[in-house]
Amino acid sequence: MISSEDRLNQIESRIERIEAMIQSLVANTPSQNPEQTNEQVPKIAQNLHRREPNWSAPARKKPAPSNTSSVSVTSILGWAGATALVLSAVYLIRLAIDSGWLTPGRQIGLAALAGLAMMAGGLWLRQTDRHYASLLPAGGLVIWFMATYGAHLYYHMIPAQIAVGAVVATCLVALWLGRLFESELFALFAVVGSYSSPFFLPILSGSITDLVVYFSAWSVLFSVYAIWIGKRRVYLLAAYLALLGFAVIREQAGSAEWMAALVFQGIQFLVFLAAAAIFSVRRSEPMDSNTALAHLPLLLIFYALQYELMRHHIPTLAPWIAMASATLVLLAYLAVRRWMQTPTTAGGILASAYIALVLFHAGYLESIPEPWQPWVAALMLPLLVIYLASQDWAGYVPWPLKWMIGIVFAINYLRVLADADLARVPAHDLLALLYAAQLYVGYFYARRVTGLNSLGKPLLYAAHIALMAAAVQIFDERLAVSAAWGIIGLACLSIALRVQDKKLGKSSLLIFAISAAKVLLFDLAGSTPLVRIACLFVLGVTLYAGGWLFRKIDAMPEEKKQTLKG
Repeated sequence: MISSEDRLNQIESRIERIEAMIQSLVANTPSQNPEQTNEQVPKIAQNLHRREPNWSAPARKKPAPSNTSSVSVTSILGWAGATALVLSAVYLIRLAIDSGWLTPGRQIGLAALAGLAMMAGGLWLRQTDRHYASLLPAGGLVIWFMATYGAHLYYHMIPAQIAVGAVVATCLVALWLGRLFESELFALFAVVGSYSSPFFLPILSGSITDLVVYFSAWSVLFSVYAIWIGKRRVYLLAAYLALLGFAVIREQAGSAEWMAALVFQGIQFLVFLAAAAIFSVRRSEPMDSNTALAHLPLLLIFYALQYELMRHHIPTLAPWIAMASATLVLLAYLAVRRWMQTPTTAGGILASAYIALVLFHAGYLESIPEPWQPWVAALMLPLLVIYLASQDWAGYVPWPLKWMIGIVFAINYLRVLADADLARVPAHDLLALLYAAQLYVGYFYARRVTGLNSLGKPLLYAAHIALMAAAVQIFDERLAVSAAWGIIGLACLSIALRVQDKKLGKSSLLIFAISAAKVLLFDLAGSTPLVRIACLFVLGVTLYAGGWLFRKIDAMPEEKKQTLKG
């Protein structure tokens, strides 16, 4: 006997099927008339009635269980199992050594066979679960590396040449396994094994020239392999280990072959720069923010190692070689952007960060004589404005370059304000006026450009302070400086009224406040009565006139923002 609940479920399921079929028919025949569609509905209903009834309620599909936790658990179990196998082999060897049965030759032979057995087991299980089976060959590779180093370093059973060949063969097998199992883990093992070999095999680090050839060959191989399998981490790890490993070995050896070291750094730079560019083009995969961030320390390490070496041996050429490296980075970025024809924002920021570093250190600090640095900093802003004007104020300037220009300008701005060692600077009396003029222009430009309104007020106050510093540097008398500051304040109010700029008018209060503090704290102390009277008179006139003008400024309506796209 069928219960009433089962019958209701059957009726509901049939109604749902009828609605689904009607909707499908209407969606698949948009060109039919509504009358034709209505005629087909009874036929569909008749066909549904002819079907055999389904007395069981439709079963709802349950969502597939997530396997995230199982994957993590199986990975942990797999690694634990492979590690246990390696440790069991180690303890077995220890037991055999204590019993006197296992000779050095048997130790190495059994270790090699154990590694081979783990690789064979992984290959046998590969068709069942490729990822999980790859853990066994990974452990086998570790055993092979240990067996090679043990045979050469501890037992002296094989000469250095054979040990090097065994390491190279193991690395090549690791690359083959990585391609076979489609796992970059083997490639990373090969990278670590190949670049760590010179630390264990002295024959590789005996000659700097031989080490250059050894590391460079692996760098090219790993770069090609990384592009082939589509994994950036392979050439990134190789680049880090190559630069740092070579530097450590050279430092420990105390080698004086600086030219070979410089050639090595240049080769590594070219190889990995080409790898990064070709990878993006070949795989149609531009850098994202995380990838660019992973490349940035590598560029910084290269620049630090290279410039330190050049500074000691070829100081005159060091800035020019550094500039050449920045040019190569720029050309590589432009080539990738032109070839891919897609946005490469992260790659552009990475390239501009390195270029900004080179321009600031090698270009500004190292190449420009100190007396001319303030003038160069003063010319950077006009050049930037000219570039933006040539692009209709829409030219893209990456933020690292903006920060570099801002830092250089700020350093020299503070130097001009403090009058720090400006006596050697040509025409140093005009610098404060020039900086003030640029800041005023920057303020009026920032008021009209979208996104720069927040910079207007800082630029305005910085311009006021620079102009007041110019008055201090030009005039020697206290009275003349006070009069100049008063004139500056009144001029700000007058210009603000003329151009209807309420913000400019209110900023004059800073000038009047500093003028009053100067007169009361400095001018009146130790001055003659006549000078005191004159200073107070000038201050009173300027403050009264300023207050009269400020009343009009305060009555002005709030200004409307007029913005330009930029």
